[in-house]
Amino acid sequence: MKQCWVDLTCWNKDLATVALESGVDAIVVDTAAKVNVLARVTTIAPDGDLVPGVNISMVTIQDKASEEECLEKAKLGPVIVSTRDWTVIPLENLVAQSDRIYAAVTSAEEARLALTILEQGVAGVVLTTTDPEVIRTVAAMVRGAGAKVPLVPFTLTAVRQLGMGDRVCIDTCSILAEGEGMLVGNTSSAFFLVHAETIENPYVAPRPFRVNAGAVHAYVMTPGNRTAYLSDLRAGDQVTVTAADGGTEEVIIGRLKIEKRPMLLVEGEAGGVKAGLVLQNAETIRLVGLDGKARSVVDLKPGDQVLGMVAEGGRHFGYAVKEQICEQ
Repeated sequence: MKQCWVDLTCWNKDLATVALESGVDAIVVDTAAKVNVLARVTTIAPDGDLVPGVNISMVTIQDKASEEECLEKAKLGPVIVSTRDWTVIPLENLVAQSDRIYAAVTSAEEARLALTILEQGVAGVVLTTTDPEVIRTVAAMVRGAGAKVPLVPFTLTAVRQLGMGDRVCIDTCSILAEGEGMLVGNTSSAFFLVHAETIENPYVAPRPFRVNAGAVHAYVMTPGNRTAYLSDLRAGDQVTVTAADGGTEEVIIGRLKIEKRPMLLVEGEAGGVKAGLVLQNAETIRLVGLDGKARSVVDLKPGDQVLGMVAEGGRHFGYAVKEQICEQ
């Protein structure tokens, strides 16, 4: 998950308040107590959570030697990279060789470039500005800076009723939009995009913060291209929300609701890869069609197409591993 840090070494309480309300991940300051009296947040200070020169490095890029110095320090921890002329930072070289590079920026334009360079972008930005609106803009930009995932069409091969099972509703701390949901699957090699409960219907009110994700055994995608069993999730964990165009965002879980409900099995295939997911058998549970629209599971039938993702199979504690694993 990309990070937004704000440099308030030149202390300004009003800017600190804006930064905290915007949800920044850390604040650079000369004394941690200045921030700690306002709210809990990671501080980068001589007496902070991260201590410059100990837990974190700062390098000004001036030549090839300083670039190499930056990469050496990045082996030990995060490095904040700056320069007198930001536009000449060989950021591509640094990002290509390390995922611990934080770019010092002074505007939304610089932040946008740093977050998207080489498609993967820097690990985070460290913003210095006196404009509260720039803080809000960059913080929002970082929250939405997740990498796109390659969604593909799955052609359904079976939709059949099962018996009772335990299903998991993931209630997030965010309001999700139409076309957004979570990638969930019976196996770690293929996932369906399960739509959030944003749709009006005659039976229950919308719950736009919720994804009724499936049975307790299923995998769900989480930040860092990891997976987690639905049954292992807890309040405060993060999961990945995926839009119909493949855009992603990390959101916080507020609670889990696990209840016994009638279940059904949806199976499909994409390019020879088979996918399956056990979901609650109810009108309000939906997958996502190729047009980005929600499709209720009670209306699905073999031959229909829905969006999903094919992944490299095999997981060890949520991380992808290269080994022979057969999941059915």
